Amino acid sequence: MTPPDAAHPSAATDSAHAAHAAHAAHSAGPAHPAVAGHAVAAHAGAADPAGPAHAVAAADGAETAGGGALEGVTGGRPVSQVYWAEHAWLPGGAASSVRIDVADGRIAAVTPDVAAPVGAVRLAGLTLPGLANAHSHAFHRALRGRTQADRGTFWTWREQMYALAATLTPDSYYALARAVYAEMALAGITCVGEFHYLHHAPGGRPYADPNAMGAALIAAAADAGIRITLLDTCYLTGGIGRPLEGPQLRFGDGDAERWASRVTALAAQVHAGSDGGGRATRGDRAGFGGGGHALVGAALHSVRGVPPEQIGPIVRWAAASAAPLHTHLSEQPAENEACLAAYGVTPTRLLADAGALGPRTTVVHATHLTGEDIELIGSARAVTCACPTTERDLADGIGPIRTLFDAGSPLSLGSDSHAVIDLFEEARAVELDERLRTRERGHWGAAELLEATFAHSSLGWDDAGILAPGARADLVTLATDTVRTAGFAPGTAAETAVFAAGAADVRSVVVDGRVVVADGAHTTIDAGRALTDALRSAQ
Repeated sequence: MTPPDAAHPSAATDSAHAAHAAHAAHSAGPAHPAVAGHAVAAHAGAADPAGPAHAVAAADGAETAGGGALEGVTGGRPVSQVYWAEHAWLPGGAASSVRIDVADGRIAAVTPDVAAPVGAVRLAGLTLPGLANAHSHAFHRALRGRTQADRGTFWTWREQMYALAATLTPDSYYALARAVYAEMALAGITCVGEFHYLHHAPGGRPYADPNAMGAALIAAAADAGIRITLLDTCYLTGGIGRPLEGPQLRFGDGDAERWASRVTALAAQVHAGSDGGGRATRGDRAGFGGGGHALVGAALHSVRGVPPEQIGPIVRWAAASAAPLHTHLSEQPAENEACLAAYGVTPTRLLADAGALGPRTTVVHATHLTGEDIELIGSARAVTCACPTTERDLADGIGPIRTLFDAGSPLSLGSDSHAVIDLFEEARAVELDERLRTRERGHWGAAELLEATFAHSSLGWDDAGILAPGARADLVTLATDTVRTAGFAPGTAAETAVFAAGAADVRSVVVDGRVVVADGAHTTIDAGRALTDALRSAQ
């Protein structure tokens, strides 16, 4: 969600195969270049030849996922392991009785319609690729439940957010983010795009390590067991024509060239296997396979936070680094009004004229757009990131997400301010909010929305978000026998996942071949206690 300036104080198809094809067609280049050429047969609705769940474990020797069954592959380096999924979401849709071979953090083979091998870890329920949380502000989690008193406004929320931002240190930021990322892991999220602008000490003074705050986030993700794309954000002005002030001073680097210099140093640290700030190689200790757990991307906060003449260096840095570029866009009408008054164009047109729209770009929110805006975003194949739970919490409005998708903009999802951390809720909200707006049903197919939860490519991880040979071994298993998911059938797997399931139904999570969640609990972090302690320290 976009921290606003102070200038305006008052202010589907039903076919799983078709959905996957549409998602790939919308993407920049091959959706999963690391897995190209690996065809995976899928038979939606195939019968489970092994019979009842307990019979599999007893007769075939498969270990049921949960509790001690996963302990042998928990922690440390990724190991070779065979999983047997009762049901799994493959590129062609839902399949049953699926053997998934994992080696060195990647999927080596996927074979549907086979009996459970002896010694395989059995994943009871529906196994999905890992979920990608494409837009996060980790520290906003501390505001959950604390900004709803009386009626409140966007602006009263902003003041509380700024007050919180003023208090955080690298150590307290690490503790809070580690707990938040553990909560994400419990929700099936295996990668987060952290839109990071809290760079400096109070007053804007750089820390001894200018990237100490970013390093804290990278370390937090490693210790929570998930990957991170640190979307290091250039944030230079407190509004169009207004300087940063108060807590906002922590956000600014002075100009985009100095931002680029600082981020280049951070990217070098990450490439070298260190997250800086004295927290070296936490990712290595956490046992990530398949090439590390962190990437550095670029973000420009918004057209309010970055003047037009400063956009070029950000775009050039992202292009030279082949890095994703994210931006908040038109979350509120006030942003559009200010941009039109100052520059005579919409925020989307301003970004397009600056060369900031392209297949590596993600526009977050995109709530209040003109027809021309939609055409510009779609023709550029820029990704749209919808954050419905935050957008409704802050009364932002309902964006033209379906129209953007049809124009050529792929869909990703984010939990943003973390009013809720549940990508299944974000996915169904895209459809349900549209139903409220139009008083019609069926704008999105469930498979389309489910695929949007796997949008790792928008974060620079083109080799994730799919259960196929060569992909990162991210496996998220939903229980299909809870009070929410009971009645599951393979033929309606996407519908159950999107419109019935929630974060509470996630039973096991494997990230890069390493078990992070088993039997609904984080394997290394007491997430509830960690959140309680971190939130107490942050307030």
